[in-house]
Amino acid sequence: MTSPLSGLVVNVAEVLRRVGNVKEIDVSVDSDLLELGDDRVATQDVPIAFHLESTNTGILVCGTVSAAYSDTCRRCLADVRDTVTVAIGELYQREITDPDAYPIEGEQLLLAPLVREHLLLALPDAPLCRTDCPGLCPVCGADKANPAEADCGCAVGASDPRWAALDALRADLDDR
Repeated sequence: MTSPLSGLVVNVAEVLRRVGNVKEIDVSVDSDLLELGDDRVATQDVPIAFHLESTNTGILVCGTVSAAYSDTCRRCLADVRDTVTVAIGELYQREITDPDAYPIEGEQLLLAPLVREHLLLALPDAPLCRTDCPGLCPVCGADKANPAEADCGCAVGASDPRWAALDALRADLDDR
């Protein structure tokens, strides 16, 4: 019986025999098995497509990983559902000479840490439901993106008295 993560533990003995040898990896792994530890990523299959190539210094892993996620819009608090796709280009080495390289363990590459790290770093910190999301009214909390609530009638133009000196300067400069 094979391990559920067997697609992410790759035997590279044949690839390491000669510089220029290649291997293609195209698998789907359940996101729970990647142990992402982030509730934003949906429980689903994560498609992984990698091209492995032997170099003088190790194995270069290039490819893509994608995953669906759900979050909350930072402006209007609406649900955001999207997919993040990450382009990956990393080096695996037997003897680590590059501080950013991943280790080759025996004759195997453990790709799960690489996939986990790149997916988590690609998730947006402050997602938007759309790029021009107007957000919520700062006075009454009406959703400005909703046409029924867009004209809530609140006076939002109240200025902070601490900026009064600069406002007067702006008015003076506009008169000139």
